[in-house]
Amino acid sequence: MSRRKTERLLNLVICLLATRRPLSAEQIRQAVPGYDPDNDEAFQRMFERDKNELREIGIPIEVHKDPWEDDPGYRIVREAYELPEITLEPDEAAVIGLAAQVWQRASLAEAASGALLKLTAGGVHADLAESPLELRVDTRDPAFPALWEAVRDRRVVAFDYRSAGSESVLRRTVEPWGVVSRRGRWYLIGHDRDRGAARVFRLSRIAGAVSTLGKPGAFTVPEGLDLRSMVGYHDLPNERVALVRVRKGTCLGLRHAAQAVRPGEGEWDEAEVTFADPERLAGWLASLGPDAVVLDPPDAREAVIRRLKGALQ
Repeated sequence: MSRRKTERLLNLVICLLATRRPLSAEQIRQAVPGYDPDNDEAFQRMFERDKNELREIGIPIEVHKDPWEDDPGYRIVREAYELPEITLEPDEAAVIGLAAQVWQRASLAEAASGALLKLTAGGVHADLAESPLELRVDTRDPAFPALWEAVRDRRVVAFDYRSAGSESVLRRTVEPWGVVSRRGRWYLIGHDRDRGAARVFRLSRIAGAVSTLGKPGAFTVPEGLDLRSMVGYHDLPNERVALVRVRKGTCLGLRHAAQAVRPGEGEWDEAEVTFADPERLAGWLASLGPDAVVLDPPDAREAVIRRLKGALQ
């Protein structure tokens, strides 16, 4: 929707809410910026479209027939437009506040904080000061926002996916049922249309952008589906050990996480770091720049090289 149209619709809503008596189409035409003051036919078409769009999103525009007037009048009754008073129990308000706290570092942070602000303005108190929980959802996987929206809207998605233990990238078309987290990693569960079966996809292995196909509501999620158990029973890769050359006096976080650190040649030490996902390890080590060099295994080394080449491009 264009900015001009958005402003016109907003002005129309404000006009119809503010009036105490129904306004005719001509009065609305004169009062609301954005309507053509000269072309009657163009105004009628635009006004009809605007009314229909506002009604489709739930804004009740009433039509009043006055026997003393030739043209009908329009207005929005404030009581029908406004939300009812929101009352929440203390535990319910705490859950909402905690949810906003959870999403603080994720892509939904703006929406979560906005919802919490609106509740606070409406008199709903969600105090987190006494909460013993300190939760964060880390969704640095670029595919997460698009997949979350696709799950919400029931839209089919397509993406390039790198299978475990393989360098080949294949195109997948999936009906997304849900996105869940397990052991700090995010997974998509859905129906793989190409294979005709349910599949689990790790978000860190999705290469490039996620595309949406078709219209919302294109499929239904099977009833009684336990997404967490599907991820739990999925064969997760065993942890392995990467040998990393680390410059002396640097990378204190890596040294702390390593299971062993020993002196190497010259200005270097050698650290043994456990990992399960080469791509996730690569994202961490690539951020350390020239102070960390992966020596082994080959797939972890190649994953870091891909990250660095992508950053260079």
